[in-house]
Amino acid sequence: MRLLRQMLCIFLAMTYLCPCFAKEFPTAEEVLPKPDFVIQGSVEENIDMTLERCIEIALGNNPQIAAAFNDILASDARIKQVWANYFPQYTFQSGYTRMRNLQMSEMLGRDVIMGFWTAGQISLQQMLYDFGVTQNQATIKKLDYEAYKTTLGAVVNDVVFQTKDAYYNLLYAFENRKVALDTVKKFEMFYNQAKAFYEIGTNPKVDVTIAEVNLSNAKLQLIQADNAVNLAVAKLNNVMGVPFIGTYDVQERLAYRPVQITFDAAVKTARESRPELKLAMLKAESARQTLQLTKKSYYPVIAADGQFMVGGRTDPFSNYGYSLGANLTFPTVNNMLIKNEIKEARFLYDREIANAKNMQNQIYLEIQNAYLALDEKRNQIPVADLGVKQAKENYELSYGRYRVGEGNPIELRDAQTSYQQAQLQYYNSLYQYNSAKAALEKAIGKNIVEGAQAIELEE
Repeated sequence: MRLLRQMLCIFLAMTYLCPCFAKEFPTAEEVLPKPDFVIQGSVEENIDMTLERCIEIALGNNPQIAAAFNDILASDARIKQVWANYFPQYTFQSGYTRMRNLQMSEMLGRDVIMGFWTAGQISLQQMLYDFGVTQNQATIKKLDYEAYKTTLGAVVNDVVFQTKDAYYNLLYAFENRKVALDTVKKFEMFYNQAKAFYEIGTNPKVDVTIAEVNLSNAKLQLIQADNAVNLAVAKLNNVMGVPFIGTYDVQERLAYRPVQITFDAAVKTARESRPELKLAMLKAESARQTLQLTKKSYYPVIAADGQFMVGGRTDPFSNYGYSLGANLTFPTVNNMLIKNEIKEARFLYDREIANAKNMQNQIYLEIQNAYLALDEKRNQIPVADLGVKQAKENYELSYGRYRVGEGNPIELRDAQTSYQQAQLQYYNSLYQYNSAKAALEKAIGKNIVEGAQAIELEE
């Protein structure tokens, strides 16, 4: 498996694939998951996980990429299978034949039995020319090979997007847990304050009960936030293809990093980088080659053949013989069948042309949706940030009023809940923005260079 990962990394770093190498295939037992499996650079070596590291792990371990890579190798082998038509075909035969001749036995009135030994018979057949049929078949297989390479690019593009989205979701879960933990601490403070007021007789016991209920709800939310982190980690590990990886640390936080790209530039980049566009055109060209191949169903094949045989009636090595020749073989023609096969191939070619146009339209729509969604999420961030500042100010005023005995626990709870929701909304806006940016990168088939600006909440 290590060799396969190295081969994958080499392929992803190069602009073309060289399939001329061999690899050792593991047994079924060797690819079963092991609970103690950890990748190089895991927590055992104290390596902090980053987005770039997650993508690197996913490219080397995601089984979808490995499957697409092996499709390429299989496709390359199919090209060589077609070219094998130009190589000679050998057969070898040895045996003994015993025959009773019916006509001679009838004429002579006695059994005419003949036996013949064949020590060895070698037959050779070589195709000389088939009027371009093999060439067409090889071209179709080459187009399939390019299609599988392009499909690998599409799989990589999709896996990278899934990794980014899962990573941003994990960061979002971390922020939610941090807010939940801060909420617990604040409600603990409220509970202690209410209890102190009750003990000195300034507030009724109902304030203590309300504070206790608020604290219990906050602890419940913290438990849910912890579980959300675990689920986000499991999702990210599954996308990376290492579900049994050991624990790791993630040091990054959700941040706003603006991107500088226009819609026209996004469309232009997609034309050059989006694998699905190239794949659609390859399918159309393959259908055209299939149409040409079908039209050659009437063409004959020129071949040469020869035989050399050693044998005899009593001694297997007493004599020898040979034959040499060439032939022009015409196929069995069913004009009705071939005519409709050509029609089918032409319609399938027209279908692939229409599919290519539809794919272009779909990608254009996908880019539009991703671009507009990114713009929407970008505009939401300043509004969410302002909401956090306003909710925090309201909370501080309510807490100040409560400390001097002028506020009530209901007002304080509502202010804290509003502050908590504002923080969650802000972090959700950051997650949605980063996820929308990853979706736009997937739509155009290329990463977008990021800016350096970042917005952080006030502590």
